[in-house]
Amino acid sequence: MMRFSVLDLCPIIEGGTAADAFRNSLDLAQHAEGWGYQRFWLAEHHNMPGIASAATSVVIAHIAGGTKTIRIGSGGVMLPNHSPLVIAEQFGTLASLFPGRIDLGLGRAPGTDVTAAKALRRELLTTDQFPKDVVELQTYFRAAQPGQQVRAVPGSGLNVPIWLLGSSLFSAQLAAQLGLPFAFAAHFAPADLVPALKLYRHFFKPSEQLDRPYAMVCITVICSETDGEARRLFTSQQQAFLALRRGRPGQLKPPVDDIDAVCSPAEKGLIDQELSCAILGSSLSVRHGLQDFIADILPDELMITANVYEHAARLKSFEMVAGVRNQLG
Repeated sequence: MMRFSVLDLCPIIEGGTAADAFRNSLDLAQHAEGWGYQRFWLAEHHNMPGIASAATSVVIAHIAGGTKTIRIGSGGVMLPNHSPLVIAEQFGTLASLFPGRIDLGLGRAPGTDVTAAKALRRELLTTDQFPKDVVELQTYFRAAQPGQQVRAVPGSGLNVPIWLLGSSLFSAQLAAQLGLPFAFAAHFAPADLVPALKLYRHFFKPSEQLDRPYAMVCITVICSETDGEARRLFTSQQQAFLALRRGRPGQLKPPVDDIDAVCSPAEKGLIDQELSCAILGSSLSVRHGLQDFIADILPDELMITANVYEHAARLKSFEMVAGVRNQLG
């Protein structure tokens, strides 16, 4: 059976609070564990009124502490915002608290707008330090060498699994070069999915962590009793993308009956393009959609995200998707 995992954006719904979002995320993770999902990841975003997981390692600790077996990780930590040593210490701490259950997914983008990125990093580097920082981070998780002056404590010798995340060809190439598992963000950037996976698989070099390429693809999947209801639930995510493209991100809005009524044709076309990998519908429709997607892309693992306004509907969607996964075999 193909592994299915969860990407939770820890949504703050309109009229809700971050505390509500954290309670709902833990509830989803506990249910996902029971439904047989492989891992539960949270993403670092900043200056986003609708996403509560800015302090990603803290939220990971909250979720891991309330679950027992499911892997918990970052999808991802935006490494340009941090020093590699600090991330090694944070995830070394998590791996010490929850042995064998922590994943460290790394992203290259700041996870925010330019102004907030400056506030995070104080000064923006003119050269891309990401490859160098990934390699430095790897050294902190290996056993300390004689004479090594800087160590991650905790972290040294724990070999926390590192993933590279990407929405373009850059991280696919770097993951191949370093022999790391690769996760592609097709839920918001589907255009480069096929070429990125082709590049990653073709140029992959075995490493201490991984002997062959392992590609996970993240897509939106929303499942409900009818196709129409699933499409209606999806309008919350469409509105979130619309607000982001307008430069006015906000809390996650309730679904609407007609998405065309709240955006222009040009905006709708852009949303449709960016969210083209979404699979929506009843169990039967989702099963057919997943079968086609898996046959075309051949992922090693699927990560599912569903930014649904109503928590009960979000739970139901993930439960139904788990049922579809079992039918796929």
